[in-house]
Amino acid sequence: MAYVTIDGQKYEKELLDLAKEHTTGRGEGKISKDEAADLIKSAQDGTKVTDTEMATLKYIRSTFDFTDAAATFFDAEIAKL
Repeated sequence: MAYVTIDGQKYEKELLDLAKEHTTGRGEGKISKDEAADLIKSAQDGTKVTDTEMATLKYIRSTFDFTDAAATFFDAEIAKL
């Protein structure tokens, strides 16, 4: 597992790369509901969502733009984890 440190906090590189991929290239530059689901699914790749994965999801939510539907979905999914 590769990690990236931003402002002293460790984040999962794979999740950050996935968020960047979803917000560059085609589309409006916002994470859609389907893309938000991809991020949640990626974080759930092991037996549980780790503290680092959770911190990364929260960082993504605060740093990247989401569509309204994606934001609602993502926030609800994070609350369940």
